Amino acid sequence: MEEELLLVKRAKRGDAEAFATLYAEIYENMFRFALYTMRNTADAEDAVSETVVDAFASIRKLRREEAFRGWIFRILSNKCRDRLREYARHPVISDDALTERTGTRGPEEDVIVRKLFFELADEERLIIGMHLFCGYKSREIAEILHMNENTVRSKESRGLRKLGGKLQA
Repeated sequence: MEEELLLVKRAKRGDAEAFATLYAEIYENMFRFALYTMRNTADAEDAVSETVVDAFASIRKLRREEAFRGWIFRILSNKCRDRLREYARHPVISDDALTERTGTRGPEEDVIVRKLFFELADEERLIIGMHLFCGYKSREIAEILHMNENTVRSKESRGLRKLGGKLQA
């Protein structure tokens, strides 16, 4: 963690190599999060790439170095949400193409789950995504987001109950 803080400080001063090291350490988790959300490899890669470009361009604005991981995951979450909203506004592909893109049968269910996922509060969505798609434990999420571990578990539980209730309705 201390090494990460030093890298963030260097990146904030414009050190591209330090930023690249930070990115290399979290790329896999970012990609998993984006892939689950987007359900398409190319779209996930694009969302991660856009996130990295935006994060590097604005890292000087990051107030607290220890908030880096939470900050970059929020950017990624917003990128994914924006892309999905854009797709919903401009559906230019057939159902067959959608099935091919998502890699599953029944794209309607995928769309419903993703829509409900993005209706959650930002923190709930971020916590659930970091836990389910990236494999972070409650303790790790609490450290990354600077929250109490019990608060993380509570928000995750509340978010999952909301999802479950809406899926059953």
